[in-house]
Amino acid sequence: MGIYAVKTTASQEQTVADMIINREEQTIHAALAPDSVTSYVMVEADDFSVFDRILDEIPHANGVVEGQTSMAEVEHFLSPTPDVEGIAESDIVELIAGPFKGEKAQVQRIDEGKDQVTVELYEATVPIPVTVRGDQIRVLDSEER
Repeated sequence: MGIYAVKTTASQEQTVADMIINREEQTIHAALAPDSVTSYVMVEADDFSVFDRILDEIPHANGVVEGQTSMAEVEHFLSPTPDVEGIAESDIVELIAGPFKGEKAQVQRIDEGKDQVTVELYEATVPIPVTVRGDQIRVLDSEER
């Protein structure tokens, strides 16, 4: 059993992964289309020969990369990264969602456990701390970079 990389058409990764799994082949165990990998789907299968049978019937699947990869190489795709990763206190951010969308702010505190960031809006007359989810901000300027 191994993990194989199936080459796909760009932005069709999830479609290909779904089609591979929906075939219900006994020798295919899982398919993964990580967001951070373009044009490839990781497929766990018993052997390489299963791809000879199925790839011609799956649109947007363009072949299999020779050889196989290990679980250690794809393990980091299986655990989600927190949205607050890469954000530091005193970073300048823009709010990209919620009632303050488009506002610029400075990061005051980061709560990694809750995946939240407390920011202070720049253009507010009175500085008010606002707590938002990590996926609602975009870093504009960082002290660490």
